[in-house]
Parts: sequence; structure tokens; C-alpha cells
Amino acid sequence: MALTKVEDTKLTPKQDAFVDAYVANGGNGAAAAREAGYSEKSARIEGHRLLRNPLIVKEVYERTVIALGASLPKALETVSKLSTEANSEYVRLEAAKDLMDRAGLKAPDRVEARLSGDFKVSIDLS
Repeated sequence: MALTKVEDTKLTPKQDAFVDAYVANGGNGAAAAREAGYSEKSARIEGHRLLRNPLIVKEVYERTVIALGASLPKALETVSKLSTEANSEYVRLEAAKDLMDRAGLKAPDRVEARLSGDFKVSIDLS
């Protein structure tokens, strides 16, 4: 799957294919180099060399953001489904909390209570 570039770059067609493969295969430079047409023998070295090129790194970042954005609807569907259909009550609860957190309804991490005035505590150990 070829991802749309955010802006026009000066990458060669082979470098462009490397970036697509690198993003698609989860960040394996040698595998991406082989898929882009670099030789089996030099794939590991070429992958490493390509990832030191600032234009390639920038393009990898931009295409990764696009790929992540494209996967968000499926992730939301999965968490929504878990919140209503999971067999485990714990999984349903955690999925519901995740949905609420993402909607900006996160519970406070810490609650602080202040008391003023005199108070007395007695403990009966008998």
C-alpha cells in the first residue's frame, strides 16, 4: 500500500519505495531495503545508510503519522466493541475507562481533602 506523501520531496523512486516499505513493515530497515529493490547482500547496510538521511527520516515520520491516523477508526471500533461485548467485566470496565479518557473525561489522578478546625481521633483497641 503506497502512502500519500505530505509534501513533495527529492527522494529517488528507490528511496520512496524504501520509505513505504519501512513504514508498512514496522521499521525493519533491511527488509524495507530488500523490498525497495536493494540487493540481498547490501540490504542491511543500505537500510542503515538510508535511515541516516534526514529527508528519509522526515518522510518516514510524516508517513507514519498518516498511517497512524488511518488506523484510528479501527482502534476506536475495537475499544468500543470491547466495552460492550467482552466476556470479562474487567476488560469491559478498562475499555469504557479508555473511551472516557480519550473523550476528556479522565478521572483525577489525585484527590486532595483539607480539614480545618479541631478534630479528635480515638482508637479502641480492646
